[in-house]
Amino acid sequence: MIIIPAIDMIDGACVRLTKGKYDTKKVYSKDPLDMAKTFEDHGVTRLHLVDLDGAKGGHIVNYKTLERIAGHTSLVIDFGGGLKSSEDLRIAFESGAQMVTGGSIAIQKPDELERWIITYGGDKIILGADVKGESIAIQGWTETSSQQVVPFVQDWLNRGIVQVITTDVAKDGAMEGPSIELYRKMMKELPAMDLIASGGVSSMEDLQKLKEIGVSGVIVGKALYEGAISLKDIERWEG
Repeated sequence: MIIIPAIDMIDGACVRLTKGKYDTKKVYSKDPLDMAKTFEDHGVTRLHLVDLDGAKGGHIVNYKTLERIAGHTSLVIDFGGGLKSSEDLRIAFESGAQMVTGGSIAIQKPDELERWIITYGGDKIILGADVKGESIAIQGWTETSSQQVVPFVQDWLNRGIVQVITTDVAKDGAMEGPSIELYRKMMKELPAMDLIASGGVSSMEDLQKLKEIGVSGVIVGKALYEGAISLKDIERWEG
């Protein structure tokens, strides 16, 4: 199981929100590149980079920061937030993303997402299946759809998706522990899925529990920035 630090961006800065609420914004670094280099120095190989301006605005915004991180580190970057068109996707890949995450588009423009899978391959397109309860949340988590997570993910696995990132919005940034039962249910019902868990991780014990469930990766954000999990802990885990 790989640990994947998250960098969320607003106005080019590295921030964290609590439960997806923009009015809870806390800035941790004015330059996400510095943060990315620090992660890389401690053995991190993959980065989850989220354009929160893009998620709110419905189109890619912080691609220049993506370009700088890709150009000055060797991190494998999965990029998400506001990717709604083929042009957004082209910009993301040309700016250095190795993978992109499609969330809201899977509900709003499924044919477009399917074209992306056909064009770029299922290994390059990650499904963002974020939830409130077990319902899929969209539009930067400001809306909840009628679709339930397990059949929603199954449909996209059938269409060629391999990796799925699932964030429980109620847990994100709260550092109250991850949604173990949700991930256990998903792994049981969708064993072919390459699941990356996100939201609520607050300790190394949480990481161990997720590993035992069988998820392939865990995205860690606020726990790293607040020091609940140290970069030395990550180094030992990856070592």
